[in-house]
Amino acid sequence: MNQEKVLKTLLAPIVSEKSTELSSVNQYVFKVRSDSNKKEIRAAAEALFGVDVANVTTLNVKGKKKIFKGKTGRRVNWKKAMIPKTLVADGFEVMVYTNDDLIIAKELEAIGCCAIMPLASLIGSGQGIANPANIKMIKQNAGVPVLVDAGIGCASDAAKAMELGCDGVLMNSAIANAQNPVLMASAMKYAVIAGRESFLAGRMLKKAYASASSPLENLL
Repeated sequence: MNQEKVLKTLLAPIVSEKSTELSSVNQYVFKVRSDSNKKEIRAAAEALFGVDVANVTTLNVKGKKKIFKGKTGRRVNWKKAMIPKTLVADGFEVMVYTNDDLIIAKELEAIGCCAIMPLASLIGSGQGIANPANIKMIKQNAGVPVLVDAGIGCASDAAKAMELGCDGVLMNSAIANAQNPVLMASAMKYAVIAGRESFLAGRMLKKAYASASSPLENLL
């Protein structure tokens, strides 16, 4: 593919929070020519960057509505392409660290990552699980193991992650920065075990009313 066609196929890189997350696993997002196909996009990326592209995923994006001088219009529809390099294709088993975004988690799984590792909260912050609903949705929709990584601060955080159904918890700061790291490591061990067993046992349903569980028969 000649240089002119390359430049007309890959129009510009897309820089956003999601594209930055994807770049951590060698997947890059570009705005591409609307009538370009996957074969052309792959050839253009290989020619421009000198890499072997494993596969290409494309998405047609509808232009956003805009209001200018009281008149409503719409920007031109466009197309984006997500281009992973050869890390997965070369046989590496990629366990990817990402944020707690369900869409990104599914995209990473789709390109072949063998495990998804969403953060609980900011790395090294010890804030615990900021968005438990997001972590739960990622796990419920994942076909690969989900390991909570980053943000765990204490044993109850680890137990909560396991109660959400996660397959494991990765941590460093919570233990290394504890006043008694050895004791905290022990607490984390038992918290993970307790959380997993709680998940497998299945918690009772929450009720909006009181419901006594003590028997009313054979009482004096």
